[in-house]
Amino acid sequence: MGYHLAGFEMTGVDIVKQPRYPFDFVQDDALEYLAEHGTEFDFIAASPPCQAYSITKHSHSKEHPELIEPTRELLQATGLPYVMENVVGAPMATVVELCGASFGLTATDLDGMPLVLRRHRLFESNVMLMQQPCECRDFKAKGFRVGGVYGGGPSNRDKSWKRGGYTPPASVRAELMGIDWMTQKELTQAIPPAFTRWIGEQLIASLEQVA
Repeated sequence: MGYHLAGFEMTGVDIVKQPRYPFDFVQDDALEYLAEHGTEFDFIAASPPCQAYSITKHSHSKEHPELIEPTRELLQATGLPYVMENVVGAPMATVVELCGASFGLTATDLDGMPLVLRRHRLFESNVMLMQQPCECRDFKAKGFRVGGVYGGGPSNRDKSWKRGGYTPPASVRAELMGIDWMTQKELTQAIPPAFTRWIGEQLIASLEQVA
């Protein structure tokens, strides 16, 4: 959605059906599709599965594929501008780290307290992107509750959680992320559109300079 708001026409590709994806969608193996059709586009945004690199990877026994390196190879082979996204801790190169607090992604919690989104994600690109400093501490100093959108965790602020912090109630999560078309499970895997709009605007400026 962020890239769309920046001015791109989007086509999504995923091996799993995504009935709520709001743009053109192709159900296919993303790497195979990239190898065959990648050069048909102006730029490519990739989000390889993050579970193999997440801090929660030791909390379960399920094996997840490590696809950053093969994705990078295919992206570079296209010769196109690209952006690849993943979690902190993933083996990314030349990264920009973004956080919801940097974009002022806030909401009001059910008890009336102000809440800011703590969601750190890494972005690798062959286009120079500006860095955005995290502002979680600044918001916390202003009295904001700092929360995230995690999978399956509780939302009781008076306890400690193994999955990274306070998860607000479901009704608040969509507002924090700026996303109202996904299920709660899908939301845990999502990137706030504010992130990708900011990146997309830089990509468009770069493409216009080349043109």
